[in-house]
Amino acid sequence: MDSQELDHSELRSRLYSISSLILPIFILLYVGWRLANKRFIELAEKIPGPPGLPIIGNALELRGTPNEIFENLYSKSEIYPDVARVWAGPRLLVFLTNPADIEIVLSSHDHLDKSAEYDFLRPWLGNGLLVSTGEKWRSHRKIIAPTFHLNVLRSFMERFNRNSKKTLERLAKEGDNEFDIHDYMSEFTVEVLIETVMGVKKENEGRSCFDYAQAVMKLCDIVHLRHTKFYLRPDLVFYSSKYGSEQKSLLSVIHGLTEKVLKVKKAQFENKIQDKHQETAEKEVLKETSESKEGFSYGQASGLKDDLDVEDIGEKKRNAFLESILERAANNDSINDKEVKEQLDTIMFEGHDTTAAASSFFLCMMAAHPDIQQKCYEEIMRVLGDSDRDITFNDILEMKYLERCLMETLRLYPPVPIIARQPKKEFKLASKNLIIPANCTVVIGIIKLHRRADIYPNPEKFDPDNFLPEKSASRHYYSFIPFSAGPRSCVGRKYAMLKLKTILASTLRAFYVKPGYTEEEWKLKADIILKRADGFRIKLEPRKETNAKN
Repeated sequence: MDSQELDHSELRSRLYSISSLILPIFILLYVGWRLANKRFIELAEKIPGPPGLPIIGNALELRGTPNEIFENLYSKSEIYPDVARVWAGPRLLVFLTNPADIEIVLSSHDHLDKSAEYDFLRPWLGNGLLVSTGEKWRSHRKIIAPTFHLNVLRSFMERFNRNSKKTLERLAKEGDNEFDIHDYMSEFTVEVLIETVMGVKKENEGRSCFDYAQAVMKLCDIVHLRHTKFYLRPDLVFYSSKYGSEQKSLLSVIHGLTEKVLKVKKAQFENKIQDKHQETAEKEVLKETSESKEGFSYGQASGLKDDLDVEDIGEKKRNAFLESILERAANNDSINDKEVKEQLDTIMFEGHDTTAAASSFFLCMMAAHPDIQQKCYEEIMRVLGDSDRDITFNDILEMKYLERCLMETLRLYPPVPIIARQPKKEFKLASKNLIIPANCTVVIGIIKLHRRADIYPNPEKFDPDNFLPEKSASRHYYSFIPFSAGPRSCVGRKYAMLKLKTILASTLRAFYVKPGYTEEEWKLKADIILKRADGFRIKLEPRKETNAKN
């Protein structure tokens, strides 16, 4: 007994000795860090935010499930409107929700760099457009942006229609069952991306597109887990865990599909094979008007302009994304084969899960608001008539109420709820007399911005009239940014809106979305892409037999 007591006493003594050495070291490091970052800390402490503890700051408030962390931070925006400061250990997070402040960040070339969290996407996307910086980002953006101009996108209408019809056939097989519409929308977006932006016809009806879509969703969960579980951030810990092994397996599925697509397209390119469908579509495009119709905004405020709007009219022939960058790579012009693969992975990711989520939210909103669904249907029938003809580009421009409903869905449920930047320089806020220090992490809360009562009266209500032209014109340009804005806005913004309107008009034309869960019953899932935790469950009823089949 005496021996055990002695052992315990000796252990306590050693622990005390170790702690007496470690604690002063931590204190010295902390004091040294504060002295070395004096201005950074002085500026940070002037920003309103919850009180924190020495050294760890507000880290204890960042514990829990991803949903709990999201809800906790969202609630802080009610206490600290416009701007809030949170310390995650020595790391400063500044949350912005005022459109004037957000404009300063997103419109400036001094604040183009993404935050460190985007690095967790590099095993997947490499140095693609989403995560790259500096001259590489500028040169690649200049190559890629023109491939998403309207005179390219118009030529995709035949493929949008064809793949929409395939999706309607699959939906018809559900009968009167309640099912998750996201699975169908996800597979649709992958197939359309391959056939349009990539320019590769999908010859078989295997499970590769569905498997890719499922792998993307699972990988997003893992990446987001690294954002919220700090112990998984070090690569050594992550790749030793089950999540690291699962990520490798998922990447083999994801990269397997993009490598297959790239191989097929390179063979076509080298053999100078011209897609006859694309060639016919391009000739039809030149017959159509090049003017945009009033009220069609392509997913952002009409007053905002970016590189997608430059020279986006006229008859200048442009190639679609993959063909264009392969041509550049063949000529050793600003991009090599490895970078082509990285950009392909990036466009597949950005163009898939975001639009799948947006279309799924839209159809759930139609179920929750049958009166609004009826107005959409009446507009679709007024534009298309009682026929089964394909939807044209000009038809899309005429569907202004459908457009407003889609925009309102993107307001309430933006597919990317937050984005983050790491400013290189200090900058002064427009809304308050505060200076934001360089090298902090600026988090732009898009979902909170879109629900500000001072911008959108009754902000929780689904009201398509929020996007009547006169109401949109009265708001700050940066009050609605579902595709981000400024130099780093989403290059696929116009593509996404055309694709979404085509599949959604096709679905409402063929099916009545039965009333189901109210919005109050929904449970949101905080992730890289905003989803419903309870699934996008709906029921469909065919409006008439021919529309569901043809």
